[in-house]
Amino acid sequence: MTGSVRFGDALLLENVTLDLVPGGWTCLLGPSGTGKSTLLRLIAGLDTGSRFDGSINSSDGNALEGRVAYMAQDDLLLPWLDLRGNVALGARLRGQRPDTGRIDALIGSLGLAAHAEKRPSRLSGGQRQRAALARTLMENKDFVLLDEPFSALDARTRADMQDLAARHLAGRTVLLVTHDPMEAARLGHRLCLITSGRLQDLPTPGGPPPPRPVDDPETLAYGARLLARLRSAS
Repeated sequence: MTGSVRFGDALLLENVTLDLVPGGWTCLLGPSGTGKSTLLRLIAGLDTGSRFDGSINSSDGNALEGRVAYMAQDDLLLPWLDLRGNVALGARLRGQRPDTGRIDALIGSLGLAAHAEKRPSRLSGGQRQRAALARTLMENKDFVLLDEPFSALDARTRADMQDLAARHLAGRTVLLVTHDPMEAARLGHRLCLITSGRLQDLPTPGGPPPPRPVDDPETLAYGARLLARLRSAS
């Protein structure tokens, strides 16, 4: 992705270049209002209310249309459908017969088998986000865009969701927008910071490969340095 983004006459991002890690996680950080979610929504082909002057291309030369899955901060589960029905929603909206075997396998792999017939109002926050992840995985896309999907969860549940997402999205090209420096330190193969209308590459964390352990000393130290960088950029 290369280009500039404007809202009306205001320049939000100027001549940014964002290259995603093929088959890995690119984490995008920055203060609120700097354009992180706007970039993600542009790649997803969603309306942003902005004007984008540039290009968005895949390294294999094929169009992105139909190859992108998107998971928002809110779980966006439909309250009148049970968990299984929400996971099957994409197929039904396309007029296709849902693959019930794959749905049940995904639900089971995310620890939700006992909740498959529950509506969202009967699920905890962590269960709802796992259901949203199952719905995203059900789309089986090459590119997965995650817009702060774990930010509202408690620390333990957030770490569990990070591990689940890393395991189930292994080999996919993932772009994660996050405000959490430790989340980026744990998950990122590449990290980028948006500030003052510019996008900067950050050093890659050392230590073990993603998902890095929550108690890994090098990851913790990197997360602390990244937090200090974010505070100075605000």
